[in-house]
Amino acid sequence: MTYALILAGGRGLRLYPLSRRKKPKQFLDMIEGKSLLYNTISRVSKIISSDRIYIVTNKEFVDNVVLESMNFIDKSNIIIEPYDKETAVCIALASVKLLKKDKDANILIFPSDHYIKECDNFYEVIDCAINISNRKRYIVTIGIKPTMPNMGYGYIKIGEKLNYKCNLDIYRVANFIEKPNFEMAKDFISAGNYLWNSGIFCFRADIYLGEVKKYLPNIYNSMIKIYKTIDDKNQDFFVNSIYSELDAISIDFGVMQKTRRAYVIEGLFEWDDIGSFTSLKKFLYLYDTNFVMGNVLCEKSKNCIIFGNDNLTITFGVKDLIVVNSDNVTLILDKNREQEMKYISNILSDNDNFDKFI
Repeated sequence: MTYALILAGGRGLRLYPLSRRKKPKQFLDMIEGKSLLYNTISRVSKIISSDRIYIVTNKEFVDNVVLESMNFIDKSNIIIEPYDKETAVCIALASVKLLKKDKDANILIFPSDHYIKECDNFYEVIDCAINISNRKRYIVTIGIKPTMPNMGYGYIKIGEKLNYKCNLDIYRVANFIEKPNFEMAKDFISAGNYLWNSGIFCFRADIYLGEVKKYLPNIYNSMIKIYKTIDDKNQDFFVNSIYSELDAISIDFGVMQKTRRAYVIEGLFEWDDIGSFTSLKKFLYLYDTNFVMGNVLCEKSKNCIIFGNDNLTITFGVKDLIVVNSDNVTLILDKNREQEMKYISNILSDNDNFDKFI
């Protein structure tokens, strides 16, 4: 049986101050008055029945997840991490829980905070991923055909093409590359054998755990301990104590860069990981050459992105700026440096005087 697992524990640091510690970007109402998480659940529910949709998050976001998911899934389908240990670990936790329920569990992994424009190709790609992961025992990921050099995305270098019955382009994964600089991103586009890493995966739970055993043995051994306590009334205590000892690592670094089972299906659908203010332009309205929301007045201003609020935000005689008014924080940023937002977040986190603003 195929299950969906939605990852909803991210911090959304690159969208600060819209995204905050208590309400990161997956919970923000961005698309037609609904949150990114809500839209993800809605999209997934067209593929997987609601009783087989699970959400993994950490304990501080449980109330947000319940609020956004209550129209779709039961609260018991929310898997709670006691600590944020990154995607390789939370996916392993979900895998042992689903494997206990179903020894043939096949899992579709979706980030909760991405934008996908639904179309026939999206559903074809997902159907093919389910088929291949089940029949071939591969770890399948979805790559997006790039349209421009982008420093905010990870990239997948494709290898030889796989001949398979679905009418899509499928390749062995040659390499995973973390966010490159602009020159590298341009080279990737020119080379023509790189795809954007969408963060969508599909694999059998037992196959994934086998790769974790091979490349992350400490995490695997901890997950086996958790597996044995799943029906124990003190399970939460055991998970908490085991989790506290684990190192945090992403699925890309921990598994995908090492496994020989990785294949990628090329997706032609519109996708965005909503990791920058520029990526939000599609949800804003055009004001001369600027993209804005909220109460905004732009005079003699060009190519700005402005997030206003109930107060009036005025720009005059400026260009190429990002301006964000959000509650008790105002951000003014050079558009060309928005990929450095994590640097600002780190400065704020290291200074207790700024704690109330995070």
